[in-house]
Amino acid sequence: MMNQPSLDLLMKKVDSRYTLVVIAAKRARELTADGEEENTLPSKPVSMALQEIAAGKIKYRRVKNNPK
Repeated sequence: MMNQPSLDLLMKKVDSRYTLVVIAAKRARELTADGEEENTLPSKPVSMALQEIAAGKIKYRRVKNNPK
């Protein structure tokens, strides 16, 4: 049984799959760094990040790039 949120639910929270991957990866890195200090994580960092995104706990904003 999959305990991760469905892709359909996650896509309602972000504007593209690329954005979803980047946000989940960054949050998973943060969780891993925090978990190393405490030596405990209840589940895998990526799963935790996806659950936070699905729950609406993670916000993001697009930054416009300046072409050179």
